[in-house]
Amino acid sequence: MKQVLQSLRDGSTRLEDVPIPRTSSGQLLIGSEVTLVSAGTERMLVKFGKSGWISKARQQPDKVKMVLDKARSDGVAATYDAVKSKLDQPLALGYCNVGRVAEIGSGVEGFALGDRVVSNGKHAEFVTVPRNLCAKIPDSVSSEEASFTVLGAIGLQGIRLANATLGECVVVTGLGVIGLMVVQMLRAQGCRVLGIDLDEGRLALAREFGAETVNPGAGEDVLTVAAGFSRGKGVDAVIITAATDSDEVMHQAAQMSRKRGRIILVGVVGLNLIRDDFYEKELTFQVSCSYGPGRYDPEYEEGGQDYPIGFVRWTEQRNFEAVLDLMASGALDVKPLVTHRYDVEQAAEAMDLLNSSEPSMGILINYPASEQAERIETERKVALEAVGASGGEGNVAFLGAGNYAGRVLIPAFAKAGAQLTTVVSSGGISAVHSGKKHGFANASTDAKDALEDDSVDTVVIATRHDAHADQVLAALEVGKHVFCEKPLCLTLDELDAIEAEKAARPGQQLMIGFNRRFAPHVVQMKSLLEKIEQPKTFVMTVNAGEIPPDHWTQDPAVGGGRIVGEGCHFIDLLRHLAGAPIVAHHAMALCAHPAIPVRDDKATISLKFADGSIGTIHYFANGHSAVPKERLEVFAAGRVMQLDNFLRLKLHGWSGTKGARLWKQDKGQTACAAAFMRSVRGEEPSAIPEDELFE
Repeated sequence: MKQVLQSLRDGSTRLEDVPIPRTSSGQLLIGSEVTLVSAGTERMLVKFGKSGWISKARQQPDKVKMVLDKARSDGVAATYDAVKSKLDQPLALGYCNVGRVAEIGSGVEGFALGDRVVSNGKHAEFVTVPRNLCAKIPDSVSSEEASFTVLGAIGLQGIRLANATLGECVVVTGLGVIGLMVVQMLRAQGCRVLGIDLDEGRLALAREFGAETVNPGAGEDVLTVAAGFSRGKGVDAVIITAATDSDEVMHQAAQMSRKRGRIILVGVVGLNLIRDDFYEKELTFQVSCSYGPGRYDPEYEEGGQDYPIGFVRWTEQRNFEAVLDLMASGALDVKPLVTHRYDVEQAAEAMDLLNSSEPSMGILINYPASEQAERIETERKVALEAVGASGGEGNVAFLGAGNYAGRVLIPAFAKAGAQLTTVVSSGGISAVHSGKKHGFANASTDAKDALEDDSVDTVVIATRHDAHADQVLAALEVGKHVFCEKPLCLTLDELDAIEAEKAARPGQQLMIGFNRRFAPHVVQMKSLLEKIEQPKTFVMTVNAGEIPPDHWTQDPAVGGGRIVGEGCHFIDLLRHLAGAPIVAHHAMALCAHPAIPVRDDKATISLKFADGSIGTIHYFANGHSAVPKERLEVFAAGRVMQLDNFLRLKLHGWSGTKGARLWKQDKGQTACAAAFMRSVRGEEPSAIPEDELFE
């Protein structure tokens, strides 16, 4: 299928052949008919992409700080690679989609195949969208009209926050698509409306929709007109739908408002506010969040958990429905807002229009009608330019093509001589991007394309943690060697099932991505420690850093939490260096406190080994990002080792042996992949003993 993608590196837009996305639980697969370009948001993204490195940095000072902190802790080379990889990833554009339901995921009710629906889907021939972000379209509303629904919901949420009531006078600053829809909805609500813009054509449309207007670009005094419009009392509310860096818009809004008036920001403007503007009138200022309640709440958007209507009357989805009802009644007319129509093959021209001098508002992208069922069956896999699998062992398929897989794992396997066959991701975009970049033969959105391919003998699993167990079992059952990025699974029952399946298949390799034991500094440490027969003491400090509580890794059912998801790395590292089984363990989490979120990512773990060695892992998410992430200290026989962030190894008391410093951080990923591939080819035994994997 065709999908519109944009490069964050240079702002270029391209039409890419991408596999049709897989439908997950709670989602609809929609075959697109028409999408609307959001001029404000997408112009901003294109402009950002086209800007230079210095301009990008100025626009995102918080990201610059993160980059500088990473450079101090991980080194310049590793940081450069990470930033380059991030900018290389294509961005899927669009969020105003109309199409027909082609597939229905499990748990979805209220929709049927063939239903015409609006959603916040991308500019693509097929999109998957969670059910709470879709709404059925009334028969009397055309698909072109319905494509304006999402932008209309953005404006409607601003109106709801302004609490504009019958008879109030409201100013709308900025008469783009959203502004002109806000004008009509306010008029439908019985409000008097004054529209402000510099474009005479847009002002004329506003007048057709029943607003009074003022054009500051033509020398008209906005405050004088607003005073007359409000009959000298000051306006009740100002809804700002403009996009500008100027602070004057907010200053002007405050000056024209009545005492205790309301100002709602829907667009993007300068926010260097003047205190006196708000103090003297006790003005209320609020920023509107997109389509309404539920936005950015993963439980609502991805989990499908609706808000009870008795407590939250207007959610995102219900705002979509309200806008569609206004269109059906004729109270909201968007047909005059359409200025350009393009076929999907001309999508790059549509995006170029955003930064041209040609006036535009509603830019539509149309998609060809086709037999959906037939396409879904055949287009979940696309061939790339690379050759197919070769003879012999080492034909590798990847399940998962996220940031870590694309930046680290796939290059590591390529260096290890793996023949890269098929890469799979649920949405398809990352699979195509990584596939083309690293020389895969195919990209797919269906794991069966890898598991059922007889030419594939090895599967690398780099998906979300809750998928690992099922995918490991499925790959083992069809006779594949398996490399699973940690963790192997999330529950003891899953572990028992995997252990039993592996025991029945002694000829197949199974390995977890415990790469740190393969890091060059760790290899040197292991060699030195093996010569000491006395017990050792290990102290591992992990400055893990805070991540949002709603991140998927924090969800026990999806990511397993950070100790299971990442802390396992350090347990394995100490087990490897001790060279003896773990015979006892104890963990203690940071105590609950009102200022500290209760999450299992701030803990101390103590280990005891069969040879008398002990180890302590301090895994903390409440440190500072400028401090290196990982430090390992080993005390043994009157000697000390200090490993700092896999860059520098210091040795104290080791006669004739010096430490070492690397120019670039090396956590052992490349050596780990190479060791696994040697075991797959039968050149060496298993890189990590099986009993240690399950231990």
